[in-house]
Amino acid sequence: MEFFNGVYYHVYNRGVEKRKVFMNDKDFSRFLESMREFNDVRPVGSLYQKSFLNNKNYTKEQPLVSIVSYCLNPNHYHLLLRQEVDGGISEFMKRLGGGYTKYFNEQHNRSGSLFQGKFKAKEVLSNAQLLHVNIYVEFNFMVHSLRRPTSKWVSSQDEWSGDGKGFMGYKLCDKSIIFDQFKNNQEYLDFANNALKSMIEKKENT
Repeated sequence: MEFFNGVYYHVYNRGVEKRKVFMNDKDFSRFLESMREFNDVRPVGSLYQKSFLNNKNYTKEQPLVSIVSYCLNPNHYHLLLRQEVDGGISEFMKRLGGGYTKYFNEQHNRSGSLFQGKFKAKEVLSNAQLLHVNIYVEFNFMVHSLRRPTSKWVSSQDEWSGDGKGFMGYKLCDKSIIFDQFKNNQEYLDFANNALKSMIEKKENT
């Protein structure tokens, strides 16, 4: 698939054989850290190597992508991204998938592929679709009827709802393209709840 700058894409993948790819909070944190640190046009090494750069002396040159929303479920993830530079999404996902797989295999004493082939992506073709996909991504745990604490998940919703601190302090998203279309958070939530109701009903009827 060819990706274009300034265009939004729904990007997703799941664990090979539908296995869990996030086993605990450390795994979720590592994936989010990878999303943050690998999003740079400059070549990057491992996160272990980057830890010696010290954030006080390291600034990003330019992001590969803008992250609008995300949801990490036990055995799969969804991202809503906008490509910022040529090849940005492909490079970002290559770094993210490869780096996280290496970490996960070392942590959980396994080898081989973690994800089910190359990531999947769908181009967002209109503003109406952008709003719909954003809700589907950000509230994907609700689409699958997941509930804490029995099913662990992490969503970009944590970055703006409640205390707004984000999961373990991560702030990755630029949601201005979404929030600028609503008067306030409550109006956005009302829209989201109505959209989710339709999504869940559709899922139950298929």
